[in-house]
Amino acid sequence: MNKKEFLLELQKGLSCLPSKDVEERINFYSEIIDDRMEEGLTECEAVGEIGEVQDIVTQILADTPPTKLVKENVKKNRRLNPWEIVFLVLGSPIWLSLLISAFAVIFSFFVVIWSIVISLWAVEISIIASSLGVILASLLFFFQGKTLTALAVFGAGVLSLGLSIFLFFGCKAFTKGIAILTKKIALMIKKSIIGKGRA
Repeated sequence: MNKKEFLLELQKGLSCLPSKDVEERINFYSEIIDDRMEEGLTECEAVGEIGEVQDIVTQILADTPPTKLVKENVKKNRRLNPWEIVFLVLGSPIWLSLLISAFAVIFSFFVVIWSIVISLWAVEISIIASSLGVILASLLFFFQGKTLTALAVFGAGVLSLGLSIFLFFGCKAFTKGIAILTKKIALMIKKSIIGKGRA
């Protein structure tokens, strides 16, 4: 793929964005290709190093606020006929309530999954705090001359602290997974908005 083909594909993929944003992205990638060619690469090699157009488009759309996408798609839509306006007004009690319900369900889903993440981290912090408390308590038993009790309590504290390390990595992996899932769902919503705008 040469520079012209790459930029045309990119422009086509970003057609749902405001023309100013599209122009900025086109200029940005055009400069990158030119810079790579100045470094000695051929045009095709320079384009190849940038990556796949679809991956670039997906990343740009993921970073674009949904409000901007909706606003631009509304602008690009054709003007409605009078009968379509009447139909929208008469049907608004139904479609508006469904739209609000859909947003409420999506919002609730995000709240639930992120509350699980917060709960896991709260458990992790409480285990670490209690483990340190138990270890400190073992010192008190030791100074009171209760050596066996001190050793037992100290062992329990160290064991809990060790478990908290494993839980930390579990919490970290779970949080990362939820973040990726959230991003994918947000991207799916954006794509559905773009799809409706192009239809």
